[in-house]
Amino acid sequence: ACCGTAGQRCTTTRRLILHNSVYDTVLERLKKSYATVMGRLGDPLDETTLYGPLHNAQAVENYKQTLAEAVKAGGKIEFGGKVVNRDGFFVEPTIVTGLSYDSPVVQKETFAPIVYLLKCDSVEQAVRWNNSVKQGLSSSIFTKDLGTIFSWIGPKGSDCGIINVNIPTNGAEIGGAFGGEKHTGGGRESGSDSWKQYMRRSTITINYSKELPLAQGIKFE
Repeated sequence: ACCGTAGQRCTTTRRLILHNSVYDTVLERLKKSYATVMGRLGDPLDETTLYGPLHNAQAVENYKQTLAEAVKAGGKIEFGGKVVNRDGFFVEPTIVTGLSYDSPVVQKETFAPIVYLLKCDSVEQAVRWNNSVKQGLSSSIFTKDLGTIFSWIGPKGSDCGIINVNIPTNGAEIGGAFGGEKHTGGGRESGSDSWKQYMRRSTITINYSKELPLAQGIKFE
């Protein structure tokens, strides 16, 4: 979800908000996974390829500029961070740590394989950080705790249009409505909600009796 399709999906994971008790473990495992991905970089039409290029030269420039901004703000590149020396618009999938959740570079959306790791103290804090950005398309939580799950999907949980539990942010269920909130709002595609965008909601009341309901004490004779 962080670097699939070279980070160019609208549902790509841009931030990993990790509890401090698992932060270091997840970081090390993620580095190992990224090393595997780099070993299978290549032509997206090749079935053995896991990781392809960005779509044009401007996307590469955006990648470089965003990383320069992240480093200037105090971020540390834990993995990747370079343009790959080969034909095409290939860049390394990149992990950045050391930034605050409200850092401008963390808050913006860059369509490139850059993920920011943020360390939190509680689920409540993680939800606040999740909801702090202008984007609101897709979100996900990984937990075994039922209370946390229902808090996440409830009215005080994620404010995104897509709210996942124990699955990545990218991809979409074919029968579910696809769309976001806030700056990524604009209606829903697919699912039972899609046709509702073209409808006008009305409340209709029909009295099938032979009696005319009147206010108490009123007669109509």
